Amino acid sequence: MFRRKTTDMPPALTRALRGTLAGLWAERLARAFWPFTALLLLVAAGLGFGAQDYLPPLWASIAAIVLLFALLGALLHGAWRLQPPFPADAAQRLDQALPGRPLATLGDQQAIGAQDAASVRVWVAHQARMQARLAHVTPVRGDLRLARFDRFGLRYIALTAFTVSLLFGTPMRVVEISELAQIPGRAEAVALGPSWEAWVQPPAYTGRPSLYLNEVDRARLELPQGSRVTVRFYGQQGVMSVHEGLSGRVDPDTTDMAQDFDIENSGRLSIRGPGGRDWEVAALTDQPPVVRLDGVAQRERGGLMRQDFTASDDYGVVAGKVHIDLDLANTPRDFGLAVPPEPRDALTVALPLPVSGSRVEFSDAFIEDFSQHPWANMPVTVALQVEDARGQQGQTEPHAMTLPGRRFFDPMAAAVIELRRDLLWSRENARRAGQLMRAIGHHPQDAFRGVEARIRFTETRDLLLASLDDGGLDGATRDDLAQRMWDLAVLLEEGELADARERLRRAQERLNEAVRNGADPSEVADLMDELREAMRDYMRQLAEQPRERGEAPPDGESIEITQDQIQQLLDRIQELMDEGRMDEAAQLLAQLQELLENLQMAEGQGGQGMPGNEAMEGLGDTLRQQQDLADDTFNDLQDQFRQNDGDDPASPDDLADRQRGLADQLRELQLPPLPGEGTPEGDAALEALERAQRAMEDAAQALEQGENSEALNRQADAMEAMRDGLRAMNDALTQDQRERQQGEQGARQGADGGRDPLGRDRNQGGEVGTDQNMLQGGDTYRRARDLLEELRRRSAERDRPEAELDYLRRLLDRF
Repeated sequence: MFRRKTTDMPPALTRALRGTLAGLWAERLARAFWPFTALLLLVAAGLGFGAQDYLPPLWASIAAIVLLFALLGALLHGAWRLQPPFPADAAQRLDQALPGRPLATLGDQQAIGAQDAASVRVWVAHQARMQARLAHVTPVRGDLRLARFDRFGLRYIALTAFTVSLLFGTPMRVVEISELAQIPGRAEAVALGPSWEAWVQPPAYTGRPSLYLNEVDRARLELPQGSRVTVRFYGQQGVMSVHEGLSGRVDPDTTDMAQDFDIENSGRLSIRGPGGRDWEVAALTDQPPVVRLDGVAQRERGGLMRQDFTASDDYGVVAGKVHIDLDLANTPRDFGLAVPPEPRDALTVALPLPVSGSRVEFSDAFIEDFSQHPWANMPVTVALQVEDARGQQGQTEPHAMTLPGRRFFDPMAAAVIELRRDLLWSRENARRAGQLMRAIGHHPQDAFRGVEARIRFTETRDLLLASLDDGGLDGATRDDLAQRMWDLAVLLEEGELADARERLRRAQERLNEAVRNGADPSEVADLMDELREAMRDYMRQLAEQPRERGEAPPDGESIEITQDQIQQLLDRIQELMDEGRMDEAAQLLAQLQELLENLQMAEGQGGQGMPGNEAMEGLGDTLRQQQDLADDTFNDLQDQFRQNDGDDPASPDDLADRQRGLADQLRELQLPPLPGEGTPEGDAALEALERAQRAMEDAAQALEQGENSEALNRQADAMEAMRDGLRAMNDALTQDQRERQQGEQGARQGADGGRDPLGRDRNQGGEVGTDQNMLQGGDTYRRARDLLEELRRRSAERDRPEAELDYLRRLLDRF
């Protein structure tokens, strides 16, 4: 081993050896004494939190002795394990950290070749090289990692507990460790005289900190109601006492060594005896919460009830309820409601509260669907109730209203819902309901449009009549009938129709019925959306069918109208309804119905439909099949979670084969020419289909590996990509249709004798004219004012496209 005097060593080597030796000392001390340090920190943390106050004196003394012996044992164990490092250990640690071990090399002697001059020169050069490496040597740090010795992280637990005790405990009380070792306990306190301690802990929901009264020098305190006061006396009992008028305690033992009570009202708190204190305490009253209704209840789309409200509390609302009860005094007692109603508990529904943020004051909306409840669309009283953290409650006065629910505009559906309401009102109406259903079903083929509705009605009627023959209608059968009637009414209202024309006719009838019956704006909006959807399906169906030749209206002229024109008419109907001009809206609805009866769509030459419809139909069919496959995959995943032996989940191979089949089907759809190829819309459609195909292939691979969750994600990506493709194809078809219409318009302009679409003459000088009166009626100026007002109204709607707003401004500037 390397031997050399310290004075002969380079300064850098001397510093490196000393630093390495210090690191070895730190390393071995940490490994030997970490149990003692952790135990010492835990004991200090417990004393800082006042653990000694919760133990009887004898047990506190025993615990002190045990802890002292444990600390002494940990210290002795560490001293026994400690192996003091020597300079040779530091030199070895440093030498092992250097390349080539230069220290060992410098201490070695040449064993062979000492008589050979060349060999000696090589040896001297080697030692010189090793000597040069020691010129800039640095100390080696000690290894202070203790994870392999402390596998459970006890040292971190002890350090965290000690830090928390310093932040939230009473660190100065750690000195009481010497007192715990004395028997019978706190003898030093007896020697010094009686003493006391007192704390005030406000309720947690107030967010206020606790107070250590020994350190509070104010004579007046403001504390929340419900604050917990803790008083502890030390020394001989009877020397000190507590007197208070805060809690309303009856004949308490004022000299008890441990007293706890809550602040309920303002008063005085006195600690009497040596070192006693007095405080005037003002109890901060916790006010009960307040809630109020904002406006009246609204019927949202789908029959949902929406009631806005505002709630507040000085410390925050923690819970709320909505109580709904039948307003029997204002209920019309006719027909099925003439008999007394069966007892039914009031509705109680939880009130929505903010998930995040302050609940001191907030506004929200209660939204719930009561459409299937027996009290739907009937007079009720609604009361809102809120509660704070102390249990105080506040509520609104019962507010009379009609409970919003879904309304049915199909006459047969409305009749079924009324019979259902009568059965739920009272089972005494069962016989009357049976007679009415028997009368309705006398000629069912005339009363119902569809076969399924007729079958369901017959089954429901037979079940009701059979229960009457068996001695009466029980509660379970009544509930079953109510559900059947609800499903039947929904079927009658929404229909089971697949033909677009029939669906459009039904949508028009329901909208007309809603307008005549004064439906809510939300219901009208729902029906308008349904009419728009049915209109789009009908127009698409007409576009796909070849136009019949040889048929024309009686006057010999054909009527051509585009989908944009129909959309404008629907927008006008919507505006009239929003403005409350229902009569004018009804007239436009009648005109729309008459127009659609004679409608012929402008198609391409030869009566052929728009190109690309087959691709869109195939893509739509693939999308539906993908949705079905995703549902089966989800069900299979649920079966795996339930691990129900009675279930028969689909085979992963079957699901994967179906997924690959859909991917091949989508690939075949990309082979024929797609709508708008070469245009941005067509390229977007092709890119979306390719993205969907890749997602399908990834889903198939995930299904083969049994990763149903990952497969569901990829299937969702595929469906989203296919929807993007459908939208891009539709945009391409729309653009193609516009170009065709422009071409046909140009051809017509060449054949109509130089007249524009309004029938005016064209000429090269730029003058236009016509021999026809284009403004019918005498009130031409009123019509002009209406048009100007409409232009101004639309130009004020900032959500319109910028190009449209610019066009409207130019019109207003000109006229």
